[in-house]
Amino acid sequence: MQETQHRLNLLVDGVPYMVQVKPFEFNEETRFKVSYNGSQEHIFTWDSELKRLKAIDDDSATLPDTLEAAIAEKLQSGKF
Repeated sequence: MQETQHRLNLLVDGVPYMVQVKPFEFNEETRFKVSYNGSQEHIFTWDSELKRLKAIDDDSATLPDTLEAAIAEKLQSGKF
């Protein structure tokens, strides 16, 4: 899969976010490199316990929960 960058505008809890998404393949699974408002990239992958996409990188704790859920919802919908 060729890395293609997508841009999303999200409004979460009244805060605007410019989100950049780059899908990529890892072990035959699609994952996503995600950054927002110039942040470091976060890696999103499927979490079978939560049954949704989730950030799994070392810095994922800095990602606001509501923003992570909004990004996951958008990625899962395929509308990005």
